[in-house]
Amino acid sequence: MNISDAMPESFEGQQAAPAAMAETRPMYWSVRRELWENRSIYIAPLTVGAVILVGFLLGSVHMAHRMREAALLGPEEQKAAIMEPYEFAAGLLMAAAMIVGFFYSLEALHGERRDRSILFWKSLPVSDLTTVLAKASMIAILQLITCAVIVATQWVMLLLNSAMLGGSGISVSTLWSDVSWFQLSLGMLYHLVTVHILWHAPLYAYLLLVSSWARRAAILWAGLPVLAVGVVEKIAFGSSHFANMLLYRLTGPEEFNLSQRSFHPMAGTNLVHFLSTPGLWAGLLVTAAFLVLAARVRRYRDPM
Repeated sequence: MNISDAMPESFEGQQAAPAAMAETRPMYWSVRRELWENRSIYIAPLTVGAVILVGFLLGSVHMAHRMREAALLGPEEQKAAIMEPYEFAAGLLMAAAMIVGFFYSLEALHGERRDRSILFWKSLPVSDLTTVLAKASMIAILQLITCAVIVATQWVMLLLNSAMLGGSGISVSTLWSDVSWFQLSLGMLYHLVTVHILWHAPLYAYLLLVSSWARRAAILWAGLPVLAVGVVEKIAFGSSHFANMLLYRLTGPEEFNLSQRSFHPMAGTNLVHFLSTPGLWAGLLVTAAFLVLAARVRRYRDPM
């Protein structure tokens, strides 16, 4: 009796496992498809990182001179001078990732209608919502790849910088203490996840919605309505609430403002405050609405 009773349960368990895997496989293969078709997601950050390292290496003479000048400064000024190239490298890579994410989002759903490949992808057992979510997840993957490239780039820069300290008056221990590479890496990951993924999510979702709807010149359809709303508000009411809202969404809460070196490891460490910001959850709700609308528009939009 015990064996016969256990057999149905075991058989049901074997059926449940493939069913659960079958539900996740469309999303898995959709994400892999995006990575195959959009190599700029990882090639662009790697290329920018390589250019930064080449420039850093070619400027070794100038860097040695900067280290000698930094040795004459006070502790705070010295740390700021040492950190400047590392912050510049991080800012440049994050800016490159934002540009890649902007153009990817505009092209993601527009391109498959333009080259008519949407007819093939719609013939597969993958829902429109799964496809849109897979494309939206590319933004998160892009930011995580960028974070890894930033961390690796700064690590190589730190090693090269350590080899350039001869006769500068700054010790290797002082350099590593001022840079705080491990804390810098954790701060970078935190900043990219909170700001560039969660806070900027509605911006990328809006671009995906425009990409699913526009028949041509998606970049104009993305920018003109935003510009029109701002101009009409300014002329009709003399206010700039919409423009301020967009600026707030781009820069984030005050402690994440890019003008205040938000990618520094000590910036934006109050996670509780960030999670309690109403703009975060309002933005995520708008993101969900935009993605659902993009999936619905994709369902009924014909190839061009």
